[in-house]
Amino acid sequence: METMVRKQIYLRKRQDQLLKRQAKLRGISEAEFLRQALDQVLMLHGAPRLPGDPDAFAKFEKFITRRRKGIAGAPYRWKRDDAYEERMRRYDR
Repeated sequence: METMVRKQIYLRKRQDQLLKRQAKLRGISEAEFLRQALDQVLMLHGAPRLPGDPDAFAKFEKFITRRRKGIAGAPYRWKRDDAYEERMRRYDR
């Protein structure tokens, strides 16, 4: 899911009524209706797409490879007792 950004807008009373009605008819939230409407307007008017990074996957693959090389041995297995070990040592003195 894409990261959402919160926006606050002001609508005329009539727009608010129509928004509520249309969202209810479609069974979607008012916010989703507005997102879909905005997408349609942007497509109609040929809004330029943000350029992607053609090397993104290669960079990610390189990052993962470096991370794997840095990890040696068996993975750490967390045990509840480990969380209390230091505290218990203080009281055992």
